[in-house]
Amino acid sequence: MSAAAKAQKNEEGRFSAEERAAMKGRAAELRAEARRATAEEKAAADAAAVEAKIAEMPQPDRATAERLHAIVTEAAPELLPKLYYGQPGWARAGGKVIVFFRSGLVDKARYSTLGFSVEATLDEEGGLWATSYAVEQVTDDSAKTIAKLVEKAVLS
Repeated sequence: MSAAAKAQKNEEGRFSAEERAAMKGRAAELRAEARRATAEEKAAADAAAVEAKIAEMPQPDRATAERLHAIVTEAAPELLPKLYYGQPGWARAGGKVIVFFRSGLVDKARYSTLGFSVEATLDEEGGLWATSYAVEQVTDDSAKTIAKLVEKAVLS
């Protein structure tokens, strides 16, 4: 078989370089689209799970969690609701939880807790800072303090 015949045989049934490049490009677009849909669906499912967990909480922790949810989402709209050890949390888009709420009644503890993970940037110059706070109720003054803490926690 001549070289020309071999070349012709190899070309039969194959895609050109341009066609292969176009198919690779389209496949990449479809993968990206699938990831976006999956991420959007996951974010919606996470938000629904947090809302359901809050709805299950006994009063007064339910009211506290609802108020905290409003404060956190207003102070740091980039944070997304996500369950954190079975309790409400708010995370960066990458999934790292920054702030969370632990119901004292659900945990059978004396008080509820508002906490910040190691991902939160609450660092103080003296090398000592609080990462969790006891919460019995959220007043207007404590809501302002919480909003400031959340804003500081998400700074990069």
